[in-house]
Amino acid sequence: MNPLLAKRILKGVLLLEVCGVGGVYWLYYKMDTSQDFRQKMNRRYPSILEVYYKSNEWSGIYGLRERDQETWLSSKN
Repeated sequence: MNPLLAKRILKGVLLLEVCGVGGVYWLYYKMDTSQDFRQKMNRRYPSILEVYYKSNEWSGIYGLRERDQETWLSSKN
């Protein structure tokens, strides 16, 4: 394989990885700072919200899921 081509492919892969990490960070930050966004994620992509709750629980942050559910239930009534 041409070394120049391999270098370009490596740069492309690294750029994709940086964009992916940046996107995941943005999504986590948005869910961490906005309960409304979490509610939207709950309606559209509940599995992603589940990963968010689990990651917080693994890091020692508990009760977020319960607070969200309580708030969402009280706002329906």
